[in-house]
Amino acid sequence: MDDAIELTSATHLAATAAWIGGAVAMAYGLGLAVSWLLQRLGRRSAVLADVAQLTRMPLRATLVVIAASAAVTRTTDEQAGWRGWLDHTLVIALIAMLTWVVVSLIRVAERQVIARFAGGDEGLTDADRHRRKIKTQVTVLRRLVVAMVVVLGMAAALMTFPAFSDIGKTLFASAGVLTVVAGLAAQTSLGSVFAGIQIAFSDAIRVGDVVVLEDEWGRIEEITLTYVVVHLWDERRLVLPCTYFTNTPFQNWTRNATELLGTVELDVDFTVPFDAMRAELDRMLHANEKWDGRVGVLQVTDAVDGLVRVRILLSAPNAGAVFDLRCDIREGMVSWLQRTNPGALPRKRIEHQRDAGRFDDSALRRDASQADSGLFSGSARAERRGRAFDHADDDTDRDSVLAGMRYHR
Repeated sequence: MDDAIELTSATHLAATAAWIGGAVAMAYGLGLAVSWLLQRLGRRSAVLADVAQLTRMPLRATLVVIAASAAVTRTTDEQAGWRGWLDHTLVIALIAMLTWVVVSLIRVAERQVIARFAGGDEGLTDADRHRRKIKTQVTVLRRLVVAMVVVLGMAAALMTFPAFSDIGKTLFASAGVLTVVAGLAAQTSLGSVFAGIQIAFSDAIRVGDVVVLEDEWGRIEEITLTYVVVHLWDERRLVLPCTYFTNTPFQNWTRNATELLGTVELDVDFTVPFDAMRAELDRMLHANEKWDGRVGVLQVTDAVDGLVRVRILLSAPNAGAVFDLRCDIREGMVSWLQRTNPGALPRKRIEHQRDAGRFDDSALRRDASQADSGLFSGSARAERRGRAFDHADDDTDRDSVLAGMRYHR
């Protein structure tokens, strides 16, 4: 009798598995057909093309879970011991798949908005800066909405458990206290999130902006809700929290315009020909494609310590061009000085006097009557002073010697 029951149960389980397998296969085939149809229609519609590309896998997974749930419901006895946990698992899987589908549709909306309002290459004109601004804001919004959808999906999955359902009711009853506690516990994380939203909509920085921070020069590569990635000039990545850009001063070289000024400073000799130097600078600037033609000035800013400091002020359309232009002009000007005016290169002068080491007897003879080499020895007067302190017998001699010392002083 027991063997017959076990055989019947095994047969029923095998039939259920077969039905579930067939339903999953049919659902997967339906997903393939829907994806193929969307791809065909996407040749005429960019929206459907993005839907076909971004929702292909979540759509198939959702259809498979729905088909498996339907097969289990129609072929399995509700009194089966494993029916409860299987139904619960399929419900959670369905919630996860629907969350995946919604996230994919949000990505489709993001791509369409960027293509319509922020499409094209990211250049350096006013229109390009507007496109980068829109792209930054849309990207941050997409991440915020995706985070909210994922949190709601996780909450829906947890609410399927009876214990969490009771906890949820209790939480709703004390929502005010929990809000205060959560705000205090997560103030740093929430501060980063709000800072990311502020960055996106305050237009302080955009994806593609050139910035100088932490003594580093780079370009904004990515802006998230909690951190910003800066692509540095030497291919490194600097990751900073969003709160850095709301609390710390930094330089944005492309916020309103990309044109920049650069300087080249040279220390040269006083004999440098300034008119010829200006003519050479003008020739080099007009021959260099990096110069935008706005500013090209040569000025003498200092003349101390035997050198003349020459400052060259020039302009370029963007930060990279102004750096390369400065290097080109500096190298070209040094080469021109070496080639045409080697005497104008900086040098140190030391002047030697021929008579500096000659012994002057006349000066010695002239000074001999005015100064002694010693106070109590070396000359007749010094010897008398010494004897006055050693052998003076009366106050008159001592006073006369001291008076003579004061006179000679």
